Amino acid sequence: MNQIDQCVVIGIAGGSGSGKTTFCHKVAKTLSGFKVKTIATDDYFLEKKTIVKALYSNRCYEEYDHPSSVNIRKLEYEVNRSIASKQFDVVMIEGLMVLYFENIREQLDLKIFIDCPADERLVRRLRRDMGEETFEEISSEYLDIVRHRHKEFVEPTKWHADLIINGSNTSETSINVVCKWVMNNI
Repeated sequence: MNQIDQCVVIGIAGGSGSGKTTFCHKVAKTLSGFKVKTIATDDYFLEKKTIVKALYSNRCYEEYDHPSSVNIRKLEYEVNRSIASKQFDVVMIEGLMVLYFENIREQLDLKIFIDCPADERLVRRLRRDMGEETFEEISSEYLDIVRHRHKEFVEPTKWHADLIINGSNTSETSINVVCKWVMNNI
């Protein structure tokens, strides 16, 4: 197994349904000649979820949109392990709160925020989740919790980003800019 001397670490943040995962897949595909690892923060939610009551509707939801819902120790361990392994040219970390956590943020060579209007993100959530949940469940959770948590925890992290990408139009240009940057920094 060949060891890799220089590993580039990229963080991709943005709201729910903004296109983070799609963007990561496109970058990884374009960098097919490199060893790329993607770490999705969605895989690091705490097993025991906090139940939160919506302020206006009094409906209860499992909390996925608060920093405390992420098992940060486990996530940090995986990020550190992946970097230290010297097995990857590129490690991408994607998720709502990637730019929120200072310990993660400090390890990022490139910080990206995928910006996308709220209405478009909601439509994408509906399309993505309709097989598992009803329209009413998805839209209620979005209106009761997700949009408020986005404003409180996700949107402010945009200002940590080195690059803000239009999530409404993830063009080949934005993919190529990131990939060119990676190639210049390996």
